Amino acid sequence: MDEIGWGILATGKIAHSIAADLALVPGARLAAVGSRRLASAEAFAARHGAGQHPAPAAYGSYEELVADPAVDVVYVATPHALHLDHARLAFEAGKHVLCEKPLTLNLAEAEEMVALARQHDRFLMEAMWTACHPVVRRVAADLRAGRFGTPRHFHAELGFRVDAPAEDRMLNPELGASALLDMGIYPLTVAHLFLGEAEELHAVASLSEGGIDLDVALTGRYPGGALATMTASMTSWSSRAAALATDRGRIDLDDFHHPTRATFTPYAEGGSNDVDARREPVHVVGDEPVIGRGYGNEIAEVVRCLRAGLRESPLVPHAQTVALMRQMDDLRAQIGVRYAVDDS
Repeated sequence: MDEIGWGILATGKIAHSIAADLALVPGARLAAVGSRRLASAEAFAARHGAGQHPAPAAYGSYEELVADPAVDVVYVATPHALHLDHARLAFEAGKHVLCEKPLTLNLAEAEEMVALARQHDRFLMEAMWTACHPVVRRVAADLRAGRFGTPRHFHAELGFRVDAPAEDRMLNPELGASALLDMGIYPLTVAHLFLGEAEELHAVASLSEGGIDLDVALTGRYPGGALATMTASMTSWSSRAAALATDRGRIDLDDFHHPTRATFTPYAEGGSNDVDARREPVHVVGDEPVIGRGYGNEIAEVVRCLRAGLRESPLVPHAQTVALMRQMDDLRAQIGVRYAVDDS
């Protein structure tokens, strides 16, 4: 496949971010965009297809988008509650799928989407771009190689204040609103990449009047006895920082959501936690450049996988996506957040 034609399904904020980085990825082309409103699709195509030949097509329905023969892979950018239906639409039209995270609202839906991809022999990847980020990948690889010592404690926080009407997807339970699903999935994913699959997780949360989690705090135990503490918030501004303490030192990412580098600070053997025990920090950078804001790296991974004939990415394998969805189902049960689909 010399050039991969992309179709973007829905025209919200994250779709604009993906389209901007898509233009920076060699071998990827915006072929079409679909929206429930033709005017929205046309405006999106004009903005992100400026100067492109041929210009991307604009459709006023998702059915028309997935039927376009120029589209090889569909990026599903609708709210969480609609992901399964729209991925099914794409698979049935013979398209590959990159689906915005979280993949679905719950484990049963995630397993169904994976089964659909296999049934139709199509590629499927959750758009967990953090797992494709060069800095995150480098840190994870160095941890596995023992470069930083044995991990003992991980901490990460991600949050921002959401000021939106109750019907907005960020606050509407019918669309899958959740600080855990929208933001908590990121620290959970990084903990999984750095430490392995969680052996035990616990959660406490503050809920809205509508029954969704606005703030959530998580604790976890991981292989080898490593521990993790993580927070996600829709009511406050967090630092977006992550840190991993090992028996040899400390790894800091000042913004693990969009990192430019990580810093490993080793400590003297047998020393204390005093300043004079610290050794010269070592900067950790990725093996390849960050493309755009980092979404370009996940797009490049999809392109690589499609050219290789793969049906899932080794960076974001189905088993990892399903494992994290299983964790979030359990955590939602602990804090008392349920969706209508949980009872179906």
